Amino acid sequence: MRLRAATLLTITILLPTTTWADNIIKLSNSGICHDKHSSSYNRTKNFTSFSTLKACLNAGGRLPKGYTPYSNASSALDNEYSRSKFGHGWADLNGDCQDARAEVLIAQSVSTVSFKTEKSCRVVSGRWVSLFTGDTIYSASEIDIDHVIPLKWTWEHGADVWAKDKRKAIANDPANLIAVEASLNRQKGAKGLDEWLPPKNQCQYILRFMRIKKKYDIELSASKREYYNALQTSYCKGDQDQLL
Repeated sequence: MRLRAATLLTITILLPTTTWADNIIKLSNSGICHDKHSSSYNRTKNFTSFSTLKACLNAGGRLPKGYTPYSNASSALDNEYSRSKFGHGWADLNGDCQDARAEVLIAQSVSTVSFKTEKSCRVVSGRWVSLFTGDTIYSASEIDIDHVIPLKWTWEHGADVWAKDKRKAIANDPANLIAVEASLNRQKGAKGLDEWLPPKNQCQYILRFMRIKKKYDIELSASKREYYNALQTSYCKGDQDQLL
C-alpha cells in the first residue's frame, strides 16, 4: 500500500510538468512566436518560453508569416494587442519609397541626411537632437522612432474598437513620431505619462502626448485624467489651457 501511494504521488507531480512542456509557446531569437501547431515548432531550439500565445505576443513577438493560429486561439487573439493591427511595420503612405521612419528622420534632422543608396529610400546619417535628452545623434542606426503615445497603450485605451485605418493613422502620424535614442525608447516601452517621462523636456513631451490624445479622442479614466492634469501643472506652469 505504501509503494502504490508513493507511485501515485510521483505521477501526480510529473504530469503537470510534462503537459506544460508539451504546450509551451516558443519565442525564437528572431522574435517569432511558435505554438505547437507551427511547422517550425520542433526546429526551434533556442527560445524564450511562454505559457500562452497572448503572453508571447504581448512581449513583442509576432506570428510566423502567413500563419493562422489554431481555431481555439484565433478567436481569443482577435481582442489581443499586436503591432500588425496598426498596419505596422512602417508604411510608405505617399509611395515615394521612403517609409514613415525615413520621413521622420528626414524631417527631424537639422542637417541634410545621407542615404544608403542613390535611390534615397533608407537614411543612414544626419543630425538629430533628441527630445528626450537634448543630445545630438549622427547615426540613424542609433535612433528609434518613438511613438509618443505607444501603440500598445493606445490599444488598451480604446484602439481595440477603432477601425484599422484609424489605428494605421496614429501609428504613422508625424505628430506622434519622434527620433530619439533607441535605448530610451525601449526603456519607455508601452508606458503612459503616469509611468514614464523623459530625462529632459518633460513639459514638451507631456503637451505633445496630450495633443495627440485629443486628436484621436482617446478617453482616460477619471483618476488617470486627474493625475495627468496634475503632472502638467507640475511640469508646465503657465500652460493650463492645455489641460485634458
